[in-house]
Amino acid sequence: MKFIATLSALFAFSTSTTAFAPAAFAPRASSSASISSSQLFISSWGTKGSPYANRADETQKVEDPEAKIQSYLKTPESVTPRDNLVGTKALVSGLVKTKERTDQTIFDLLNDEDAAFEFSSIVAFVNDEKFAKKRLLSRSARYTGLLDKLDFVEAETPDALPTVAQLEGVTSWVAYLEDGNLEESAEQVATLAKDAGVKNLAVLLVGANGVNLAATQSMLEGMKGDVDYSVIAVGKLEEHAEGKVPYQFRALSSDEGVLAEDAIFSRDESLRMVTECLQLEAGIHKTLSCSEVYNVNQTEARLIKGLREGGYTRPQEIDHMLRDGPENYQKAIDEYKEKNPNGAEGTSDLWWEQPEYALKHTSYEEQEEMRQAEIKDKRNTEVEKIAKEWAKREFFRKSMAGSIEEGMTEEEFIKSVWDRAMFEGDLKYRQMQGETTNEESELADFKQKQEIKKQTMLKRAKQELADLLDEEDLGGIDGPSEDEKDE
Repeated sequence: MKFIATLSALFAFSTSTTAFAPAAFAPRASSSASISSSQLFISSWGTKGSPYANRADETQKVEDPEAKIQSYLKTPESVTPRDNLVGTKALVSGLVKTKERTDQTIFDLLNDEDAAFEFSSIVAFVNDEKFAKKRLLSRSARYTGLLDKLDFVEAETPDALPTVAQLEGVTSWVAYLEDGNLEESAEQVATLAKDAGVKNLAVLLVGANGVNLAATQSMLEGMKGDVDYSVIAVGKLEEHAEGKVPYQFRALSSDEGVLAEDAIFSRDESLRMVTECLQLEAGIHKTLSCSEVYNVNQTEARLIKGLREGGYTRPQEIDHMLRDGPENYQKAIDEYKEKNPNGAEGTSDLWWEQPEYALKHTSYEEQEEMRQAEIKDKRNTEVEKIAKEWAKREFFRKSMAGSIEEGMTEEEFIKSVWDRAMFEGDLKYRQMQGETTNEESELADFKQKQEIKKQTMLKRAKQELADLLDEEDLGGIDGPSEDEKDE
């Protein structure tokens, strides 16, 4: 785990849209009026597009893609989503049945405003509807608008799959399969999806260590034309953050597609993979195992690092790995070495070296440091704003109750409760961002720390007073001095 933590630090790149990346998703090819959010399709360069878009015919220096990966990568471009993701119903099965976690992450990804998903309804297919509602009906779900879309359907028996009748009207289905015979369960899911008329199916096979799923791939290939499916198989899940460790895809039909017995994978990253495959056109008919890569010199690790340094968002990154992948990158390296055995140099007019490219003079580490500082400043400003609003409301409430010290102004009151106000501001901010919080336990922890802080300050004050008395030679007032005793 210490090695994974070290590797994670190397790959702690931004997993959100950077300032110079275009919007992740391109307009759908369909002429349907389902495209309701045009801002998803406008490049961050503006409606005229990148100023470098017309430089294709200009001379470029031949660069070694192995030494300088940005010479291989194109500027980030919008990716193509699947059809039937707008104004339709999605269903998630196999989750929300344990007290150890809420499983809200998958629902947040399906409701992400930056994604191509614009479902009118998201159904949680669960064993116990009452239990599931307690886990998912949270403040963050309300703030993000998830509650407006969330519905619940209870299984006929615990851990049963939905029936064809329960799948009526569902166009997109995310099936989480973990226990039992994964191959058999995947076949049952695929058959149900076909019979129910589900258009998009994404299956996550968890704990597929040592399981040969080649037959699953063969079975699904017979359903092409009926269901646009994706299958992702991962090893044992652990709770490290998404995007911290690079990954590799392997076809389930290949020997390399069989996961090692000790293979592990991030839970959040696995949910990211299956939802991206659900929304990306590049994910259609993909049946893959996905495993973590610990060798930073492996082609996948270097490519993913380069994609993130180049400003690719997670959808753009995963789309590239599905469409082009390490094979094309390795091919470009081999072709360069064949054509340029001596590393021939030429003229340069590469897009990332142009003076208009805002961050060309800074290293990636400096860019990341600047970005993190900007995010931190923005977060702190917002938290302080929320904290001040909370303190003002608290002042008004206590003033009306007559529990404010006489003569205390609003400004003085805010100063006196500022620590608590910042706690409330930070809590509310995280809830608004869809982060998981536990208000009761966090408040208890805050009060405990405040009490420890209070006792520490009191002890320090007493010590300072004692030192002051000693300096004034007043420390012996409780009894006579030695000379007085002699007298």
